[in-house]
Amino acid sequence: MGQRKHLAATARKEAMKTVAIAHLRNVPTSPRRMRQVADLIRGEQVDKALGILRFSTRHSSRDLEKLLMSAIANWEAKNEGRKADEAGLKVTSIQVNEARGFKRMLPAPQGRAYRMRKRSNHVSIIVDSTQA
Repeated sequence: MGQRKHLAATARKEAMKTVAIAHLRNVPTSPRRMRQVADLIRGEQVDKALGILRFSTRHSSRDLEKLLMSAIANWEAKNEGRKADEAGLKVTSIQVNEARGFKRMLPAPQGRAYRMRKRSNHVSIIVDSTQA
């Protein structure tokens, strides 16, 4: 590896030390419903985001709460000896993408059938510490 690529790789590695990522795959809710809940916590402090998700009435909020707890645990595992409460973690990025959907047939009048699409999604969340 050349010197320039080596320096860029080490800089990327240093930047990723304060970041923790968590993924949730094949969640059986539609991406639109998940995005509505994800928009509520994007850019928020972690403790405030957990409060929003815990008291939300949306079905998707339970899955996102568990994912956020996983991202916090990933950050604590990466930064041994530091607590997430003192670091001031923030939800820097949350992304909801469409996953594979099931296609089912729904009975319709006069012997016909309508196609029913059962959608699912993938969610990625990134938390970052605001304090160094």
